[in-house]
Amino acid sequence: MRGQVVELVRYPVKGCAGESLDRVNVGPMGLADDRLFMVVDANGKFITQRTRPAMAVIRPRLADGRLTVSAPDMADASFDVLRDGEHMEVLLHSWTGKGVDQGDEPAAWFSDYMGEPCRLVRILPDHERRSSGLTEGYVGFADAHALHVTSLASLDHLNSRITANGGVGALPMNRFRPNVVVSGWPEPHTEDRVRGMTIGAIEVGYEKRAVRCVVPTVDQATGRKAGHEPTKTLATYRREPDGGVSFGTKFAVVTPGTVGVGDPVSVSSWEED
Repeated sequence: MRGQVVELVRYPVKGCAGESLDRVNVGPMGLADDRLFMVVDANGKFITQRTRPAMAVIRPRLADGRLTVSAPDMADASFDVLRDGEHMEVLLHSWTGKGVDQGDEPAAWFSDYMGEPCRLVRILPDHERRSSGLTEGYVGFADAHALHVTSLASLDHLNSRITANGGVGALPMNRFRPNVVVSGWPEPHTEDRVRGMTIGAIEVGYEKRAVRCVVPTVDQATGRKAGHEPTKTLATYRREPDGGVSFGTKFAVVTPGTVGVGDPVSVSSWEED
């Protein structure tokens, strides 16, 4: 069964808006510069849309060694990226490590927007954090895995169920913040059954289903909570043993390379029936 890449998205700053790409290098930790930066509070704990949904409308862009950020009612700002420098202890879920503090100017911009003291940190040059799952891999400042894959068939199926349950309007894919979106798979949640596949020039291995937090209930265009969907509907047919709901699948990068929109997706191994 062959699919096709229809969208590639990276999130330069964890929790902030994504950046759509036509083609991108993919390394052991995923799409180049995906979750390269992270916003932390005064104690070094990560901050995301889970508790600050307004982060959804911060738009970061990386180019020529500079990070540019924009947000409603804020002046655009651009900063030199510090690849190394002062290290800061950070906490991301249960993982503790270090990040490169990006200095007072980014800290002031994010603190002003967020309304609380914040720092911006970058992955260390020698960052090494292992991911866990069926296939072991590496991950940067993403929650736990290198690559998040979803399919149009899965979203279409979800939206049809939301409509059947009386919901109004189809939800966009950006609610789930994927890295790779696949078309051409006729069955919804085909990504759950994939154990190995090639995407363009890369090979990936299955790690686990993506168990969702509250972020899919955030409207990514407004940065505001927008009701109980899709969690309400997912709970009727995508309940996981731990009580959460799932949508999409997490993969480890087995063989790095490049991926572009339009590239073929070919499954090499499937879950055993």
